[in-house]
Amino acid sequence: MPWGTSLFIKYINRTLPKPAKLDFSFTVVIPNSQLSLYLCFHNRREYALSSVRSKLPQSFSMSSPESKEPASAPSLTKSSESISKKAAKLEKLRCCQQMASAAPTSASNLSADPLATNYGDIPLKELQSKTPVHPVPRTQVEALDDSLVNNSKLAFLVLKENVETVQCLVQTQPDSVSEQMVKFAKTISRESVVDVHGVVSIPAAPIKGTTQQVFISGKSSKLYFVSRADPVLPFQIEDASRSEAEYDRASQAGEQLVHVNQDTRLNFRVIDLRTPANQGIFRIADNVEHVKHSRQFLRAENFISIHTPKLIDGSSEGGASVFKLNYKGHPACLAQSPQLHKQIAICGDFNRVFEVGAVYRAEDSFTHRHLCEFTGLDAEMRIDCHYFEIMDIVDRLFVAIFDCLNQKCKKDLEAVRNQYPFEPLKYLRNTLRLTYEEGIEMLKEVGVEIEPFGDLNTEAERKLGQLVLEKYEKEFCILHRYPLAVRPFYSMPCSDDQNYSNSFDVFIRGEEIISGAQRIHEPKLLEERTQACGINVDAISYYIEAFRYGAPLHGGFGAGLERVVMLFCGLDNIRMTSLFPRDPKRITP
Repeated sequence: MPWGTSLFIKYINRTLPKPAKLDFSFTVVIPNSQLSLYLCFHNRREYALSSVRSKLPQSFSMSSPESKEPASAPSLTKSSESISKKAAKLEKLRCCQQMASAAPTSASNLSADPLATNYGDIPLKELQSKTPVHPVPRTQVEALDDSLVNNSKLAFLVLKENVETVQCLVQTQPDSVSEQMVKFAKTISRESVVDVHGVVSIPAAPIKGTTQQVFISGKSSKLYFVSRADPVLPFQIEDASRSEAEYDRASQAGEQLVHVNQDTRLNFRVIDLRTPANQGIFRIADNVEHVKHSRQFLRAENFISIHTPKLIDGSSEGGASVFKLNYKGHPACLAQSPQLHKQIAICGDFNRVFEVGAVYRAEDSFTHRHLCEFTGLDAEMRIDCHYFEIMDIVDRLFVAIFDCLNQKCKKDLEAVRNQYPFEPLKYLRNTLRLTYEEGIEMLKEVGVEIEPFGDLNTEAERKLGQLVLEKYEKEFCILHRYPLAVRPFYSMPCSDDQNYSNSFDVFIRGEEIISGAQRIHEPKLLEERTQACGINVDAISYYIEAFRYGAPLHGGFGAGLERVVMLFCGLDNIRMTSLFPRDPKRITP
């Protein structure tokens, strides 16, 4: 039997006495349109389906009059209810678990069903070799339209796949859907995985609350289990998908909603990733790195992709913020960046190189924007005349990224904005450029004092971003000609003032996302700067040696992609844009 494509299934058991309301979702494969879907089913035992249809809310998550909240783990419920109410809730949860465990047995005791082959558990043996002889083409939910409709009888349900939703109907059919099959469907626990077959139909009236304006009919339906999820989840997807505005409205109305905190989300990331906002965030992140963005843009600018080692003998950036390890009896560390090796590649006669890969920082930075491991986009290039050539590449690259995200990720941006509202990023075709001294002067005018050759702290960066927005009405800018004392040892000093360097930082919404500079290519000066920064010259002798055989003028930059996505989407924590974040306190999952 050619099983359908499997996706996550949703189910809500209200754990009520009859009549009980049940919601669940499952993958759908439509025979005559070859459609694969993520389905949510609504039914009430003692009500006709037409009656249920009139009670459907705009969202696919339904609630019953008897119970306003979905069952969830007691440890996540934050309420001021009395002890007796809590005891009642625990008893309800226990009943839910008993019902879930008893349901399969009850289904198996039903009378013989001539349509039993249309539903049930898929044997593990068949799942281990689930390769159909004749693969069936699939259609995504977002592709559903009236071109897939036939003249079948209408019936109603709700389906979800990623961030797209569509309504559907499943009801008893003499030749395909039996009463036993409907009862079997009620045993599905939320987030289980099933295979389903159904048919596309046109709705009688416009559908509110779904992205697709068609129905999936239950005629000729089949339903099979692929994997049963535990009946009690660590938290509900609906709770993890709420915006702060929803919590505020509930609070004003005297209601208390379950709030899923950041640690709980990250501990159970596999569930948290299923929210529409997270689906959007990581599709945006994928686009930042790929499609007509970083990689393709840089290749069009004659950059070639390289891969540098992450196990190195010395520090790539200087300082003590490295992860040290034992490398076959020899002290080593994880690379803080591909900096040293991408420069060696330039000396090896590669004019322009770039790399997208993991970067490791052992800093104990417990902030909203620092990670111990992140994805870096690093580039290095020959310079013909001036380090502004590097800034020109950065300018065009990120304007292209922002343009493509705004044009091609509208659905994903909207999914993020629905839970985490933000304003579109304001930027110029030719990015605003200010010298470090100009930036310091703007801060001094509003009473913010900065050391003459010191660095900007987080508060100063944000304040400068606010001033730039007020004065220039832009949130993306470049600040260049930084003090030499606050830059890495390989940064080239300015020719007219050795206190400054040919370097730059790039900011989004007042926070730094990129650091770049012209590099020192003269070995003697490089040795002097290495010693001045307190770095062991012997540990990076291989790096300095590369410049003794002829080295061109060159420079480059490095960007943290998680931070780019965070700030473009106006999010307040970088852990939201890292699939499995690593910070000073987290190394799992």
